[in-house]
Amino acid sequence: MTGINRTDRLRQIQELLSPRRVTYRSELMEKFGISRATLGRDIQELRDRFQVPIDFDSEYGGYRLGAPEEAGGQFELPNMWFSAEEIHALLTMQHLLSNLDTSGLLGSQIKPLLNRLTKLLGAGDNPSSEVARRIRIETVAARSYRLEHFQAVGSGLLRRRRLVIGYHARGKDEHTRREVSPQRLVHYRDNWYLDAWCHLRNQLRAFAVDAIRDVRVLDRPAIDIDDTELDRELGSGYGIFSGACVRWATLLFSAERARWVANEKWHPAQQGRFLDDGRYWLSLPYSREPELIMDILRHGRHVTVLAPDSLRDAVQEEHLTASKNLGACSQIEPAGLENPDRGT
Repeated sequence: MTGINRTDRLRQIQELLSPRRVTYRSELMEKFGISRATLGRDIQELRDRFQVPIDFDSEYGGYRLGAPEEAGGQFELPNMWFSAEEIHALLTMQHLLSNLDTSGLLGSQIKPLLNRLTKLLGAGDNPSSEVARRIRIETVAARSYRLEHFQAVGSGLLRRRRLVIGYHARGKDEHTRREVSPQRLVHYRDNWYLDAWCHLRNQLRAFAVDAIRDVRVLDRPAIDIDDTELDRELGSGYGIFSGACVRWATLLFSAERARWVANEKWHPAQQGRFLDDGRYWLSLPYSREPELIMDILRHGRHVTVLAPDSLRDAVQEEHLTASKNLGACSQIEPAGLENPDRGT
C-alpha cells in the first residue's frame, strides 16, 4: 500500500492489531510498504503519544494489543484522526437524532444511539463537548414537519400499508386528498420526502413530508414498485424533482466562479472540465426545471446556460422578472409601514 499518509497509516495499524491474535511484523511492513525502522517508529508513537497498549510477542515475531487497563481503560484513537467523511457522518447522525422527539415513542431507542455517538466523538484526547463546540453541522432552509405525520408515514412504509394524505402542492397552491402506496423516505437537502405511487394520478410522485397536512394508515396493502423503476422515475434526473423524461443541461461558469463549481457535485452523472481560459463547462441530467433553475440563479452573472433552449429561456425569464421587481420596489410602500429610508 503506497501513497498513504502517516496519520492514516498509524490509524490502520491500530485497527489491524488485536488482543486475540498476533499481527506479524513482516505483514505490517508488506501491507504499508515500509521498512522495519519506520514500523518501529510508528509503533513507538502509538505507545508513547496515544497510549495504545501494544505488546511485542518475541516468540511469534509480531504485535498484539495488551490489556485495556494498561492504557487506563482507554486506547481509542483521538477524534482528530477521523476523516472528513467520518466526522461529517457522525455529526450528521447526532444532529438528526437530537432533533427527533427523544421523549416520545422513539426515545428509548434514540438515547442509546446518542450516547454511543457521543462516546465515539469524545474518544481520545478531546471531550465530545469540545468537538461539538469546534465542529458544527448547520442546516439551511430545513422545513419543520409534524412528528406524528412522520411516524404515520414511516409506519405505513415499513408495514407496507397504503396511506391517505391531505397534501398541499405548494407550486400550484392546491390542496388535494390522495391515496398513496409508500415506497421509500428520502432525506435530501435537510428535508424529508416520500417517494410513493399516487393512486389519484396513477404515477410515481415525490411528496414533501412537511407539506402533508394530515395522514391516515389504511388496512390495505401497498403496491410495491421495483427499485429499478423507482430509480428510473425518481432518481435519474436532477435532485428531488427528477423523472423519467431526462434532458441534459449544459452550463458555462466564469473563471472566478469555476474555482468553486469545479469541486461541487450537482449530480452523480455530471461531466465537467476546465477550458483554456479558466472557465468551467458543466453538463448534467435533469427532468424538471424548478430546482435546477434555483441553483443556476444563485450564480447570477457568473453562469451562462448553453443548452437546452427551454432552460435558457426559463432562466432568462426569471432574471427579467427579478429585474422588473427591483425596479418597481421603490414605488411600493405597504400601508401602515413607514419607509425605513425616511425620517420618522
